[in-house]
Amino acid sequence: MREEGWVKVYVAQGLTEAYIVKGLLEFNGIPVDLDYEAVGPLLGITMDGLGEVRVLVPREWEKKAIKLIQEEAPREDSSENP
Repeated sequence: MREEGWVKVYVAQGLTEAYIVKGLLEFNGIPVDLDYEAVGPLLGITMDGLGEVRVLVPREWEKKAIKLIQEEAPREDSSENP
């Protein structure tokens, strides 16, 4: 991790997903940093860990961040079709 005292609260599969989570957390006043390998976005690859983006927050915000992500994350079992 880049900064001491920051913890991973989410792993996104690409920058688009990471920026959505980052926006949610920042909107709620939580500082956020993204950690990723530069080659993933460059090549647009998101397989075998390449393209993963780790969403980091200061340790003191960890519980609140995880709760927000869990509350706002789309549910896999939900469907738009009845």
